[in-house]
Amino acid sequence: MSGEWVDWHRQYENGGRGLARRLEAVQGFIRAMLDGAPPGPIRAISLCAGDGRDLLGALAGHPRAEDVRARLVDATPELVDAGRRAALRQGLPAIEFVLADAGITDPFEDAAPADLVLACGIFGNVTNDDIRNTIRHLPELCARDATVVWTRGRFAPDLTPTIRGWFLETGFVELGFIAIPDTTAAVGANRLDTLPAPYRRGIRLFTFLPREERPSVRAQAAPP
Repeated sequence: MSGEWVDWHRQYENGGRGLARRLEAVQGFIRAMLDGAPPGPIRAISLCAGDGRDLLGALAGHPRAEDVRARLVDATPELVDAGRRAALRQGLPAIEFVLADAGITDPFEDAAPADLVLACGIFGNVTNDDIRNTIRHLPELCARDATVVWTRGRFAPDLTPTIRGWFLETGFVELGFIAIPDTTAAVGANRLDTLPAPYRRGIRLFTFLPREERPSVRAQAAPP
């Protein structure tokens, strides 16, 4: 496998940039949501899911794993194929991988509203306006009391305080925020504390910037 995002995922195995610790934090928030979920099906969606290792890893050995019905959307065929194979190996046929653009709401039709929404690996690759726009539209993907898990680097200028404020403004309460020690990585979790909004097709949430314009890439290139 090759390509930008396939190579990026290889960093998990290589221990790059604290990604393994960030993954542990994401999975911790997912497990906490599963632990507190009422009996019955649990609906989940993941934007820019990659190979789904955050959700699949959290479900491994969890007593609620078979209750989860998920749609994971990504635009990289190799990662989608890898995720499908991993879900089958874990015996989780209700974890669905879809090859599509997760920056628009269309792929989540019939999967929303969801009890768990993952927006990881996005906010460092889009404009600030797109981050705010995505958060503003998240209630359209959420069920009542849904949990949203998100990530963003704390590289300068650190936008995470602003992002946390945008969640609050949109009707989410903060469940937790973890700044990974000795890295710029950070993971947040929020719960929808207002009524969900009706799902709508055709809503553009975000568009990834060209590589050289992404805040995450520019931060790596900046002098220490």
